[in-house]
Amino acid sequence: MISEGDKKEVLALIQEACKAGARKHLAAGLLGLPLRTVQRWETHGINDHRKGSRAVPGNKIPQKEREQIMDVLTSFEFGDFNPHQIVPKLADQGIYLGSEATMYRILREQKMNKHRLSSQAGARKRPEAYIATGPNQVWSWGITYLPARVKGRFFYLYMIMDVYSRKAVGYQVYDCESGELAAALITDTCNQEKVKEDQLVLHSDNGGPMKAFTMLAKLESLGVKPSFSRPRISNDNPYSESLFRTMKYRSEYPEHPFENLKSTREWAEKFSQWYNNEHLHSSICFVTPTDRHERKDIEILEKRHQIYQEAKGCHPERWIGATRNWEHIGEVALNRRNNPGKNDRRREKGGTAPAPLPANQQS
Repeated sequence: MISEGDKKEVLALIQEACKAGARKHLAAGLLGLPLRTVQRWETHGINDHRKGSRAVPGNKIPQKEREQIMDVLTSFEFGDFNPHQIVPKLADQGIYLGSEATMYRILREQKMNKHRLSSQAGARKRPEAYIATGPNQVWSWGITYLPARVKGRFFYLYMIMDVYSRKAVGYQVYDCESGELAAALITDTCNQEKVKEDQLVLHSDNGGPMKAFTMLAKLESLGVKPSFSRPRISNDNPYSESLFRTMKYRSEYPEHPFENLKSTREWAEKFSQWYNNEHLHSSICFVTPTDRHERKDIEILEKRHQIYQEAKGCHPERWIGATRNWEHIGEVALNRRNNPGKNDRRREKGGTAPAPLPANQQS
């Protein structure tokens, strides 16, 4: 920062040079200053007008009035109101102390612009983490809308996914959302998969059917532990969200709304057959969900690894490092903190992770 004395000396030197016939911008350039700076000093004076060095604004509220505003804001009468409510109440009493913006600015300066009531909202904790080391330990389910021909009407696809194998173990299409229908689907799926009591965790979002009394009562009778996402946070239920995205981005997904409930169910059946039995899922080393659900993926991946080793043995110059990793993925986590990425599926030895399901919950 140039001092006022140096500015005066600079201006005197430039004026002397100009009287001797020099151009002002050349004289200023020799001193390392732009012409606009010299012109500003000559026109507006040498006082520093930059932020932090400004003079006190003429409209700044005096300290006495600031204290008066603080007394009102913290008084018993107005202690539970915000400035937007206080200003009109004061106006009804024939009093004006300042605007809402002024009061908020004073509160911020005093670090009092925060919730001051005892009814403070509690923090939304991350859902409990679960690790599946085999099928039928952790399921995730949701409901997605499928448009109908009648504008504003939808069909509802209920779909249950096994987190470990990514298999759609249960699905059905209805014309409404209902806790009773969801409970019936969960019951049928548990019977089909021969789920035992205290073996399964069922995760979902916070929709009405998911938290319906009928649904929760049915889960309790089946010995299934419910788990829920935080409100409006889709990342807590990523497996079902990913499944629905895969479904709706399929080239076979209808361009036009579904005709009726029967055709919608037929399409859902075709999709589930493709997804479970033909789709090579990228998150489980490109095996089908059915093969992994039936634990056939271990043999498939071992064969792939052997083929790659033989290919490397025939042409080692084509590999700079190791061959592609076809290692079996032993565990899948739901809502684990610092969840590994798509290309880092294997848990590092010695790393920390939430405890796996109890022994009586592992199949």
